[in-house]
Amino acid sequence: MRILVTGGCGFIGSALVLHLVEDLGHEVCTFDAMTYAANPISLAPLADNPRHRRVEADICDRAAVQTALAEFRPQAVMHLAAESHVDRSITDPGAFVRTNVIGTQTMLDGARRYYESLPEADKKSFRFLHVSTDEVYGSLPPDAFFTEESRYDPRSPYSASKAASDHLARAWHETYGLPVLVTNCSNNYGPRHFPEKLIPLMILNALEGKTLPVYGDGQNERDWIHVQDHARGLVAVLERGRVGQTYLLGGRAVRNNLAVVKALCAAFDRLRPENAPHEKLISFVADRPGHDRRYAIDCTKAETELGWRPQKTFEQALEATVAWYLDNESWWRPIREGRYKGERLGLNT
Repeated sequence: MRILVTGGCGFIGSALVLHLVEDLGHEVCTFDAMTYAANPISLAPLADNPRHRRVEADICDRAAVQTALAEFRPQAVMHLAAESHVDRSITDPGAFVRTNVIGTQTMLDGARRYYESLPEADKKSFRFLHVSTDEVYGSLPPDAFFTEESRYDPRSPYSASKAASDHLARAWHETYGLPVLVTNCSNNYGPRHFPEKLIPLMILNALEGKTLPVYGDGQNERDWIHVQDHARGLVAVLERGRVGQTYLLGGRAVRNNLAVVKALCAAFDRLRPENAPHEKLISFVADRPGHDRRYAIDCTKAETELGWRPQKTFEQALEATVAWYLDNESWWRPIREGRYKGERLGLNT
């Protein structure tokens, strides 16, 4: 299968592209604007692979989108490109509206025109998979879970922009007949994660002996899914999902932020015992504005309909993630010394 993946040099995108090409043998065109969070090194294993090509272009560039579709002739589009960091969305919401809303509309328009040009037989198998987040549903009460029927209630500029993009994707299906699928996932973790997010930021801070800043009281809860489990889930939705449907992909690993950081410290104590205990580095800092208290996903629909389920055990996979960063300084060192040094973002309200 030929698949165009937007945002393929990002964290989730690169895991997906590697899975599609190396594990499944698909032909992939990575379409990526190479913004600050993209890293071409993530796709270095595919440098000489004839089944992979990369186009450096912006999803807001209508001509570039149409050209890529016309030249590559994909049988599916997997749309992952997005601005994704809540803290950055507080500081610069306009960038999130541009990429996540206008960019998604541009992709949908391009895919629609391309789809309408296909022979009838190819139309039947074409899919547009829009990848989103559980943050669009807002904050949960204790012990509750999101389902595909949950009401949208975004609380941050990031989640609001993603909610808008979800609605656009569904509207293009209902209005124009584009065969759309939508997924909403929980927090991802694993290798090749840009170090502005909680887990990679804490890993690099611990590695450098810096403080581990925990927002508020550390009791904000998130469901954690390993990025490789997520990549498998996206493929399952693409291959077996029902057109027009939404599927929630979660890791069934709800942890509060303080528990995550303590588990990370325990992993460091085992892997770098000379600096133990790493919990001494934990510090509590002012909370993020509008910080949602709990996200948690019930992924029963995906498990039941698609035969997919998360395979990674959180604490074991978290330690493997720590080990990856310890072993791959060449991946993160240029980032840490260049475009992001670990400073706090999102305080400009």
